[in-house]
Amino acid sequence: MTVLDSLAPCPPGRWTHDHVTVEHVPSGDLTLHRGNDRLHVTHSLTADQLSERLVAGVTASVQDAAFGQEEFELTMVGLVRSTVPGALDAWVTYYRNSLNELLDGTAEFAPIHDKAEELVRGDVLDLGSCFGFLPLRLARAGTHVTATDILPGTMRLLDAVAPELGIELDTIVCDAAHVPVPDNSADTVTAVHLLEHVDAEIGDAVLHEALRIARDRVVIAVPFEDEATACHGHIRTFDLDALHALGRSTGLSYEAFEHHGGWLVIDAR
Repeated sequence: MTVLDSLAPCPPGRWTHDHVTVEHVPSGDLTLHRGNDRLHVTHSLTADQLSERLVAGVTASVQDAAFGQEEFELTMVGLVRSTVPGALDAWVTYYRNSLNELLDGTAEFAPIHDKAEELVRGDVLDLGSCFGFLPLRLARAGTHVTATDILPGTMRLLDAVAPELGIELDTIVCDAAHVPVPDNSADTVTAVHLLEHVDAEIGDAVLHEALRIARDRVVIAVPFEDEATACHGHIRTFDLDALHALGRSTGLSYEAFEHHGGWLVIDAR
């Protein structure tokens, strides 16, 4: 896939990147049409419907075994860009709606963000931030937050949108296992729905890096799935026993528990 610029210009109502085209139509459900090595997605979403809640809707709509993480991500970007004219206006709409739903509890991910906010202490460095909803939420509440992600485009997007929302935070483009910050440089390090995206070896390296950075605690959250959700980029599954094993491997005091998935909180002191 060529480098994705989610802020690149596109014609109103139609967005294309590589082999994926997403088009806004006057009416109808979200529909996928595949042919000639291309994917054409049509939809009739309104600006009010643009939010992180689309993730569940798109996942439920996919009846295509070939639909992997790349096409899922391109479809999500295309839905945003083809619904509201203007790149920044479209993304600000998506982010504002998503944050409102996360805060009012109507988003599926809301209980996870609620728990994360409850668990963090002091300033926060977030690993694998992706769109950065958790960092934005924490920063909006007055926490000093650094968001990190391996994809430059997601951090560039976050840098563009945050000022439009009146929120200040820092961003770093980096691998979660190699973060260019000093030891003990954040009170809390969070990795919320990150470890299911990497294999065990990389996951162990991410945990080691989190413990290097954290002065106080490391907060990890993972989904509990019977089968890894491929279109979301998940490659392994967790249960409570696996989290206990991960906690014990650190030799530190920890707590593992279930709450809309699994949580591991490690005392880094």
